[in-house]
Amino acid sequence: MSIAKAVGTTFGTYMIADYLSNYLQHPNQSMDYGIFNGLIGREIDKKWWGTRTEHIVGVAACLAVTDHASQAIFEKVLKKPLCFTKSPAPFVAHTFFFIFTGVTAYCGIDAALNPAHEGKRMETFNDETYNTYVGTNTAWFEPYVPVAVAKVAGTAAGSSWLGGSLLPATLAYATVKGVGWTDWGNRGLNDHEMKLNGLLKK
Repeated sequence: MSIAKAVGTTFGTYMIADYLSNYLQHPNQSMDYGIFNGLIGREIDKKWWGTRTEHIVGVAACLAVTDHASQAIFEKVLKKPLCFTKSPAPFVAHTFFFIFTGVTAYCGIDAALNPAHEGKRMETFNDETYNTYVGTNTAWFEPYVPVAVAKVAGTAAGSSWLGGSLLPATLAYATVKGVGWTDWGNRGLNDHEMKLNGLLKK
């Protein structure tokens, strides 16, 4: 598989994982998907900036790049393919490294370009970097998920796209966002989501 195709596949997987993780974090809440709100009968506030759609696309793009870049770096250092079963410690280190660098890169781009951060861009970036660090520390379990799936449902399930890629990523997204940004239930919602869910104080 070419590197471009591999990164593209990872990008798609991470976008789906981020979307699905919202149901774990906010099972009873309506999310703000910006420009796509109109397709699901929800009012559109901002079309892109500060919406779940910006997060889904932006974080997935950054993580897809840092995931494959980190794998290449670790494989060059180890002088062998990066494999959790054969090199668990380096793989866990890779997991932390690529998630932290990828999400931090997204936070940097958002802090620099999002109009809502005008006048406080560096402060926003520093705060978001700290949240990223806190959240990333919860994702240590991600490499163990396919192993657990394999034990429960068989080797084929553990090595499949669903059990070996999508499920681990979805759970990691949920813990990183949930813990790093206290993004659970009615907490962590943007202003428009507060309005959609009838939570704005009058």
